[in-house]
Amino acid sequence: MSKTDSDIDNLFLPNLCGIRPVFFVVLIAELFAFFLALAPMDIPAIQHWYNLGLISLFVQWCALASCSILCLFRPYLARFSNITAGIISYIIILSVIAIITELTYYFIYAKSTTLYPSDWHLHFFLRNIAIGAILTGPVLRYFYIQNQWRRNVRAETEARVQALQSRIRPHFLFNSMNTIASLTRSNPEKAEMAVENLADLFRVSLSDARKQVSLEEELELCHRYIEIEQLRLGDRLKIKWDLDVPDNAQVPALLLQPLLENAIYHGIESQTEGGSIEIKGQLENKQIKFTLTNSLPDNGTRQRQHGNQLAQENVRERLTALYAHRGKLEINENDGLYKVTLEFPYERPNQAKIHENFDR
Repeated sequence: MSKTDSDIDNLFLPNLCGIRPVFFVVLIAELFAFFLALAPMDIPAIQHWYNLGLISLFVQWCALASCSILCLFRPYLARFSNITAGIISYIIILSVIAIITELTYYFIYAKSTTLYPSDWHLHFFLRNIAIGAILTGPVLRYFYIQNQWRRNVRAETEARVQALQSRIRPHFLFNSMNTIASLTRSNPEKAEMAVENLADLFRVSLSDARKQVSLEEELELCHRYIEIEQLRLGDRLKIKWDLDVPDNAQVPALLLQPLLENAIYHGIESQTEGGSIEIKGQLENKQIKFTLTNSLPDNGTRQRQHGNQLAQENVRERLTALYAHRGKLEINENDGLYKVTLEFPYERPNQAKIHENFDR
């Protein structure tokens, strides 16, 4: 992430080119227009609705114009501290209100000077500025609080994800080292391959938790992990791949590997005769769907389910943190088969960053 990107992420002001922030501003503005139009009690009911139309038009012009200008100047505001950026944003919004107030007066009210007192222009101007100043402060404060909350949640999520990525089960490490040691003399080439695969797994587990990789890289890591386990389990471990997914899709690192490790440790390894794992992947309606199905042993169900829970909950939390309702993980056990299904949106390179800026 460049310094400019980091500055923009730290700015309290959301991306007012995005749909959600603009919708929030428009909604607040319209609610305030209702309040201004319906509050007076000394005018006929029909006049309330006439005033609501004029006030809504004026307020929405101010709101949308302010959003457009703040969106345009957001990269420049990011160079300042949040306090300074807040003051500048406050001045920009009041300036927009002042300009639209003057334009409204000259195009609508200036032609009917006989209907209004001589000092009505000044009163109209000061009234709009005062109302804008009172309303803008809480809105900017809300954006600041929301930004602080978002940063705290992001820091907590990244710490949790980093803990997951740094966690390689001790039994896997010990078993891998014993396998390598046994192959050192009998088959040095396989031992070297196992060392390289193990090094790749550690490299990914110690990388930045925020880093995303291509689906091709994640699947390659899964293949390396399976190669290590097949050196130990031999013919007891059978893998069937059925993939029809785009290789360039961006996914969080170590998304599939922990689920494969789970299937082998709690399903295949505990069976004397071994078992099989089937991995299906497909693209449906811009959603990538993976299904991992493994056979189960006849006994030890409770212990197996308890052991499965931690890794699966961690993966589920990562999907929720990254994709909200668009990412999910489901579990189904039936007829001696344990099935894990996960879904997440198909995001091309750099699309994840664009989407994040769009929602902010």
